[in-house]
Amino acid sequence: MPVTTLLAQQLDALLTDEHDNIANLANASALLKQILPDLNWAGFYLYHADADELRLGPFQGNVACVHIKNGRGVCGTALATKQSQRIDNVHEFADHIACDSQSNSELVVPLIKNNQVVGVIDLDSPTLARFTEQDQRDLEAVAEVMVAHLDTTV
Repeated sequence: MPVTTLLAQQLDALLTDEHDNIANLANASALLKQILPDLNWAGFYLYHADADELRLGPFQGNVACVHIKNGRGVCGTALATKQSQRIDNVHEFADHIACDSQSNSELVVPLIKNNQVVGVIDLDSPTLARFTEQDQRDLEAVAEVMVAHLDTTV
């Protein structure tokens, strides 16, 4: 898999030879929060099939919702559709879940391994329309790297 963006290359180097999922997700969220400007939240939600929901994983930022049902909010929509969600104004998004009232825009990319969503990467910003098409492509590249380093057998 060719790593196409500088951020994805940095993440790949950071995660190489480390096999602990929690450590990798924690370092990835720290890298995203450190490198990307104007974020108030960067992290992961992991899919739990038994409850058909996303549950809070490692993150950097303000406190967050713990449980997100499949299809609910921006993260749940990314899970249900297996497609990235780039939302310029979360307050106009039907069924938006307001975990942090300071968030105004959001970018969520599903983590897909063997055609199954195993979680999502979630970025929030206090700025309206913070995320561009290029940001989305970059985060999708990051998602590919993250999935390559996730052990989903545990």
